Order: sequence, then structure tokens, then C-alpha cells
Amino acid sequence: MAVPPIATTQSGDLPRGNAVVGQSGGPTSVINQSLVGVIEGLRSGLHAAGVVGRVLGMRHGVKGMTRGDYFDFTDTHQDRLDRLACTPSSGLGSTRDKPDAAYCERVLDACRKGDVRYFFYIGGNDSSDTCRLVREMAVRSNYDLRCFHVPKTIDNDLMENDHCPGFPSAARFVAMACMADFMDNISLPGIKINVVMGRHAGFLTAASALARRHDRDWTSEGIDSSDGPQLIYCPEVPFDTERFIADVDAVYRAKGRCHIAVSEGISDSKGTPIGATLIKNAQTDAHGNVQLSGSGALGDQLGDLLKAALTPAGGKPPRVRADTFGYVQRCWPDPSPVDQVEARRAGRYAAQLALAGQHDGSVSIVRQGSGSELWLGKDNGQPYLATYRRVDLSAVAAKTRHMPASFFQGHNNVSREFIEYCLPLVGPLPGFERL
Repeated sequence: MAVPPIATTQSGDLPRGNAVVGQSGGPTSVINQSLVGVIEGLRSGLHAAGVVGRVLGMRHGVKGMTRGDYFDFTDTHQDRLDRLACTPSSGLGSTRDKPDAAYCERVLDACRKGDVRYFFYIGGNDSSDTCRLVREMAVRSNYDLRCFHVPKTIDNDLMENDHCPGFPSAARFVAMACMADFMDNISLPGIKINVVMGRHAGFLTAASALARRHDRDWTSEGIDSSDGPQLIYCPEVPFDTERFIADVDAVYRAKGRCHIAVSEGISDSKGTPIGATLIKNAQTDAHGNVQLSGSGALGDQLGDLLKAALTPAGGKPPRVRADTFGYVQRCWPDPSPVDQVEARRAGRYAAQLALAGQHDGSVSIVRQGSGSELWLGKDNGQPYLATYRRVDLSAVAAKTRHMPASFFQGHNNVSREFIEYCLPLVGPLPGFERL
């Protein structure tokens, strides 16, 4: 997880002014690690070189910046920064604003007013797009503003990244929650549905497979296919309600119980979200999407579907329960150790790009050693290793990465390739005894 050295430019070639850093989108367990990484990189680099005067934090992202609402990190003690780095959620506050041209003009005006020459934004693809728009507007205005995007998203859906800061910790939560929930399902058998975040990308739902025992031999049906969740549904694979009912019925008949992980974004073969089909009078967000993460409606509707279909004539319906993990996945205070280190180093790398004289860019995490064989109980694999590189903002901005086909096994399971991809990221998982 080394940060490669970047050749620095002469400080006289860099614009002099202040630096701002902000956080955008959903908070995570490690987004403050990235924030502190940027601050540390600036204070030891551009600030130390006399290029940057003040290091300012935007409160609630660009929304706060347009109001002149900042936290001054220039002289914040390192002990406080270290505590902040280990604190889940967005320490500066966040925003869901997606700036258009007029909004970006206000951001640029705030930069001029505050003599800001270095702009760092931590977030997902919309945050990268904000960096791109602000940078392009600054170029057209002949204002020398350097703009850098630091990746963050639990959905793991940023292009050009092997994985994104925030995802490993959320994946760890999903895996451990499903571990415990499966043991509950064994104790009191029934049908259990867990709805996991992920409107367009299924990485987080797929991480539920890590709840299965991975010390067993891999078979054509997966790792110990009796382990839960036995059925995993991601948005990349079309969801068919009749096939879903048949899948659950087959497992339930064989085991007397069934454990299921479902992405909130499952859609049919036409791309219509299942939530929009099943949930009556559903609320929508500012972008017209059916509210899923803050609601248990999808799980309840899938549960009602199963009860209606699997109740024998004149008999009792099966015991069906559903939970929606929702926002609790984002900031659980047991982050992945890998995630903590990588998030902080991603922030530092962004500051190094500025010190090297780069005008803009997005930080990309690149995997160089898999580490998967070691995690699967063997000793002939390469140790896990990730490094960083700069990519163009346009390569990440407003784009969505999906799980590759090789990560799936059929329509309701993940492949060994996904397990090997994900295991090194989440950190050690507990092992439970079974009778």
C-alpha cells in the first residue's frame, strides 16, 4: 500500500494562495482519514514550502464554501487530527448538491474571494464531476485553480479504481452482519431477506458471500453452498420474481430455512427497478429515484410476495422476515484496517499531486498484489499490495462502474474470483463453531 514518490516542481512555479478541502455524498467509516491525509500532505508540502497560506475545510462541501463557511485546519494539533481520522462520518459535514454551471460560478467566485488556488474534494463520481466543472470554468476565466478529487464511495462504483475507500469497511459490516444473521436463521429457521445498499452496482451486496465459511473446498456450486446467504441478488443480473420464488422454494424445501441478500437496486430485464414495481405509493428523491435506503418497503414487499406464493392451500404461511441495513452500513465504527490506511494515503497522494505541479486529477487505487491465496488458507500467493496513480477527472466524473460478469456465478451467486477480490480488503473475520 505504498504511496509512490512524485517528483516535485519548484515552488516558484506553483500559484500562491489558500487551499480548501471538502467532503461530499454519503459519509463512510474512513472519509475522515482521507480528509486528514489531504491536510497532512498540504501542511508538510505546500504549506511548509510557503506556497499555501491557509488550509481550510468547507463545511457541508461546496454548499458551505459558497457561504464562506470554513473550518481552519492550518494550525490544528496533530493529536486532534488523529482522533478525527478515526472518527466515522464526514467531520466537516456533507452535501448532496450536484452543481450546475451557475452553481460552479458561485464556487469559483468563492475561490477568488478567498484567494483559493488549491481545491480538494472527497467523494464519488458526482464529486469528481464537480472538480471537473470548476476546473474547466477556472481555465476559461484565466484563474489558476488546481482541482483534485479524492475517491470515496461504499458502492465501489468509481471507474479507474480497483476499489474505493469506504467500500472495504462497509463490506466488512455486511459480511459480519450476515454472519450473525445466518446463525440466527439456523437457530429459528425461516426465510430471511436482507436488503443491502447498491442502486446500480452490486459489490456491497456481493460482500455478503464473505459470511460463508471460506475454509471449505470450492465446488461447482460455490463455497459450502449450504452456508448463508444461499441466495444473492445484485442489480447487474436481471431479477425475475417468478424465478426468485422458485429459488427460495428450492432452498426452503431442502433446508427448512433460507437466507437471502438482495441489492436495493435489483431490476428486471427491461431495467425497471423492482422496488418501483412492488412498492406502492413510494417516495422519490430529488432525482426521481424511488427511496430505497431509508425504507424497509422493498424487503417487506418481497416477503409478502414469498408468503403469498409459498403458503400451501389451507396451510400456514412460512415464517418470513426482512431487514434493510440502510444507513447503518456506512459509518459502523469497526473499519477495515486496509481501508483506514488506504483512505489516508489517498488524501496525501492528492496533496502530492498538487506539490508536483499537476493542475487537476483524480486519485486512483491500483491493486498490484492480490493476497487472495493467503486469505484462502494457502501460502503461495502474493501479499496484498495497492498503490496510487493520477487519472483524468473526465475518466471518473459522472460514470458508474459495475461488477464484471466474472464476479457472478449464475443469477443468484458470486464467483470464487469475487471472493478472492474482496477478502483481502475487509480484514480478519471471525470464525464461528457450528454443531
